[in-house]
Amino acid sequence: MKVLVIGGGAREHALCRSLSLDPEVTALYCAPGNAGIAEVAELHPVDALDGTAVARLATELGAELVVVGPEAPLVAGVADAVRAAGVPCFGPSAEAARLEGSKAFAKDVMAGANVPTARSYVCTTPAEIDEALDAFGAPYVVKDDGLAAGKGVVVTDDVDVARAHALACDRVVIEEFLDGPEVSLFAITDGTTVLPLQPAQDFKRALDGDEGPNTGGMGAYSPLPWADPKLVGEVLQTVLQPTVDELRRRGTPFSGLLYAGLAITSRGVRVIEFNARFGDPETQVVLARLKTPLAGLLLGSANGTLDVAPALNWHDDAAVTVVIASHNYPDTPRTGDPIEGLADVVAKDAPHAFVLHAGTRQDGDAVVSAGGRVLSVTASGKDLTQARERAYAAVGRIRLDGSQHRTDIARKAAEEA
Repeated sequence: MKVLVIGGGAREHALCRSLSLDPEVTALYCAPGNAGIAEVAELHPVDALDGTAVARLATELGAELVVVGPEAPLVAGVADAVRAAGVPCFGPSAEAARLEGSKAFAKDVMAGANVPTARSYVCTTPAEIDEALDAFGAPYVVKDDGLAAGKGVVVTDDVDVARAHALACDRVVIEEFLDGPEVSLFAITDGTTVLPLQPAQDFKRALDGDEGPNTGGMGAYSPLPWADPKLVGEVLQTVLQPTVDELRRRGTPFSGLLYAGLAITSRGVRVIEFNARFGDPETQVVLARLKTPLAGLLLGSANGTLDVAPALNWHDDAAVTVVIASHNYPDTPRTGDPIEGLADVVAKDAPHAFVLHAGTRQDGDAVVSAGGRVLSVTASGKDLTQARERAYAAVGRIRLDGSQHRTDIARKAAEEA
């Protein structure tokens, strides 16, 4: 089949890489893409938020499946426009994507589905904000109700910092702090059938030891040797299936990728948040481990035929991804710096390690930085220790002036495995 992927980050590069390895995919396009994606897919310019333009491009290319990567186009209704043009699309409708587009809507769906989550208040006035902060106490968890590219959440012991973030939002969700480790679990769904993938863990803080500001994610690993083997089955039964059933009951069926951010608390599993798309950087490690060809799964979601999909197959290997970010990320990252060493990784580390591009662009013969998170260096190995060694060896070959990366991705899990 001919597949068009919408987006231009490391998540889309991971999707394109997996699709390029799928024998069912006869032509692969990406719009707008990036310098790395250009090596596996034919790039086309498009405004990813313009549903009419995306649908027109899909029709012109004869695409038989469109995969919408980022959250903003989904919330903007791009998947609806593609489906209206008669092209199968992997990704939820604008109505269903409110599960990510509005924290308040997600809380309402969870209440209706009896899904375990943190107690919370939705606030729109300074008085409501102060009342909610006082009710929960420190540590304070303050979430912008809308999309914020992974940076709309503040967790702090400082009430003034919490209040300032809340006041800067039009509408804010303030909730109780959830203790325990966090887990990301993806599921592919057609609105009825739910196929969970393997869990991963990401690292949201900018600096080693989970210090520094929140980011879109600085690395990830899978599998989780410390997690209960029954975790995926439990989350499917208590979180994923009830949520999909509730949205269908409301007349807004959710098809596409349902992402559950979970806290494994002392009182059991609790949902921190839902996303309506593959998470970045967890996609990089989860897809590196997926043995089942990807295109058929995504098409099954788009066509409503996941009930006849075969059981998923996984590589036994572990996978680790390390994000290389630009100078001053996540504040105002510097861009336009040349990236060197990419060919060295291909020559010396393939096939166990590879580089996925996030914020890059081609500038003549050079590849230069074009965003905050620039590259995701991903590696597999027989266990997390070997996967880490391979990932960091590849990171060491890449030169980007002023760049930063965490040195402790998956370290604790590898030591305890």
